[in-house]
Amino acid sequence: MDTQRLILLFIFGFSVLMLWDAWEKEHRPKPATPAVMTQPAPGASKPSAAAAAGVRGAGIPQATSAPEKGEIVRVQTDLVVAEIDTAGATLKRVELLKHKDATDVSKNFELLGPEHHYEAQSGIAGEAGPNHRTLWQTKPGDYTLKPGQDVVEVRLTAVARDGVTVDKVYTFHRDSYAIGVALEVHNQGTAAVTPYAYFQLTHDGKADATGNSMAQSFGARSFTGFAAYSDEHKYQKEAPSDIDKGKMDLVKQANNGWLAFVQHYFVSAWLPPEGLAREYVLEKRPDAVYVGRLLVPMPTIAPGASARVSVPLYSGPQEQRRLEAAAPGFDRVVDYGLLDIIARPLFWLLQKFHEYSGNWGVAIILLTVFIKLLFFPLSAASYKSMARMKLITPRLTKIRETYAHDRQKMNQAMMELYKTEKINPLGGCFPILIQIPVFISLYWMLLAAIELRHAPFVLWIHDLSALDPYFVLPLLMTCTMVLQTRMNPTPPDPVQAKVMQFMPFVFSIFFFFFPAGLVLYWLVNNILSILQQWQIQRMFNRDKPAHAKR
Repeated sequence: MDTQRLILLFIFGFSVLMLWDAWEKEHRPKPATPAVMTQPAPGASKPSAAAAAGVRGAGIPQATSAPEKGEIVRVQTDLVVAEIDTAGATLKRVELLKHKDATDVSKNFELLGPEHHYEAQSGIAGEAGPNHRTLWQTKPGDYTLKPGQDVVEVRLTAVARDGVTVDKVYTFHRDSYAIGVALEVHNQGTAAVTPYAYFQLTHDGKADATGNSMAQSFGARSFTGFAAYSDEHKYQKEAPSDIDKGKMDLVKQANNGWLAFVQHYFVSAWLPPEGLAREYVLEKRPDAVYVGRLLVPMPTIAPGASARVSVPLYSGPQEQRRLEAAAPGFDRVVDYGLLDIIARPLFWLLQKFHEYSGNWGVAIILLTVFIKLLFFPLSAASYKSMARMKLITPRLTKIRETYAHDRQKMNQAMMELYKTEKINPLGGCFPILIQIPVFISLYWMLLAAIELRHAPFVLWIHDLSALDPYFVLPLLMTCTMVLQTRMNPTPPDPVQAKVMQFMPFVFSIFFFFFPAGLVLYWLVNNILSILQQWQIQRMFNRDKPAHAKR
């Protein structure tokens, strides 16, 4: 009995340590950003000979040079409002019409924007340009997606040296967060040119405010920084602090994959087509803004000829179905933690239940019931073991009293009792240990799923990713934990019994800081566990042998 309780206490303590570590990582003060000059990725290979000299330095202008003043071109589709500045033909702002701001639900969420110097820039590298500091020209017009229209296109033009003209074409699609970005180079000069295109994302590296969402809930943590994917290296992440320290291990060259800036719930990524050679560069500019860049070589263009390179930009929510359709491995930006292999099937099931019910809260309840049924035999074994232990608790107490001063004889007598009654004192622990990975996976899955962000349940629960505003679910959760404790066998050791008595109240404190969706899962799970344990205990009380009644 002692061993069983100690293992349960160990499990509880380990869970608390995990939650505390997660809280520390999310809320600890961010390290001061050192004022360093541009830091190219250590060991990064140089551009091909066809690229202009200084592609990583002078070939791509820094923020220290004063930009020319441009005009804002506003584009609206069914999902986004985008703003393109003709100064650089830069995508300056992306507002998501289907997602609300974390701190003010009356406003739409702004993904790209000036708050974090978050922009999508592109151009031609080298002194000739044109680049994201050049003034581009476009035709005035209405760039709103009309009913029955599927595409809105914005074309901007700039003239480089030596008679080279470049068109930058943005293409916005209905029901899509993927934006086509193409550079068309027209050589109207007298000599052949070999341009080098670049596509980059800029960000100050600071985590976005998450208001009362899961990211601010106790125990939540999310990655904010650059990420890349390739067939060879798979999914890689680089935090801004890694760039500061020069400790980067990102892929340098590839002909597949993508480059992204990832934050909780949302992502922006350049998605070059498969087979297109590209180089990856991460650096920090003198103005303390981080840059993730793709460098793409273009073919040699003879006089009078043209060439085109297209690299789509995804800028939107981390919705699984959209990420999977956008690019191979792109769904990896959704962070399900170390137990990703378990969490992804769980989310797939959650989606199926949502398709059936139409409500994410109901889907969580159905998923909880499914998991409970899946582990029913293990749970039954655990509760049967507890029921047997409860029956012999008076006899264990008597043994403790009899051999209070001889621990060796006490242990021998207890083991003899276990053997006689055919009880494994650890029988109630092993089923719990097997289920722990599933519980942890579900925890991180619920934290990462944007589908639960601002998703209502019933009555007062308007956001399953936020705290219960009236703490009804945590209070109910506390009641179920107290009831479960009283249904379990009382430890013979008075100190241990006291600890177990207060444990539900200590553990329930955490649930007051958990999002409603997670508390809902634990509440339903506890209710089902109580019903199962009550039924098994009732069966044992009815069928218990006569000597157990003594």
